Amino acid sequence: MVQLGFYINQARCNGCNACAIACKDKNDNAVGINFRRVYVEESGEFTKDSDGAWINNVAAFNISLSCNHCDEPGCVQGCPTTAMHKREEDGVVIVDSEKCIGCRYCEWNCPYGAPQFNEELGHMTKCDTCLDLREAGEKPACVAACIMRAIDFGPIDELRKKYGHNADIKGIPSSKLTKPNLVINAHQDAAI
Repeated sequence: MVQLGFYINQARCNGCNACAIACKDKNDNAVGINFRRVYVEESGEFTKDSDGAWINNVAAFNISLSCNHCDEPGCVQGCPTTAMHKREEDGVVIVDSEKCIGCRYCEWNCPYGAPQFNEELGHMTKCDTCLDLREAGEKPACVAACIMRAIDFGPIDELRKKYGHNADIKGIPSSKLTKPNLVINAHQDAAI
């Protein structure tokens, strides 16, 4: 099996949300359902020096996240019907809508919030790496839409050879929890 994954170049991401909008549009998601989200993480503080002048060490950076198609996905472990499962051919975590009972255990077990309940459909939904687009030889919508070319997708081994192995930054859960198939080029203020 070739495990697929995402690369995020946080240093390039300008927070425009084109990736999230393209994903939402491609999947025709209802209000409140977002398979890819861009978060803004802020840190630092303002302090006064001995002269009373304000000094700051504030920082902000963007985090673009979707499902990380983890090696040990909490969502799969939490699913009582095996509706949430990893595809054998590429390791992509998907939902079998015929088996899903909408209990939301997968949602509660995912530290990244990837599975989302669709009330209209009555079952869980999530990023499937745009399977239909990929079968047509195209890139996932988020990758194609990124104007900064800050997102890449492909075999995780190739992404790690090209970009390194880092999957841990400030603002997201530790990669030790689920072993995400994600590589991040951390923004200078996000590095751990």
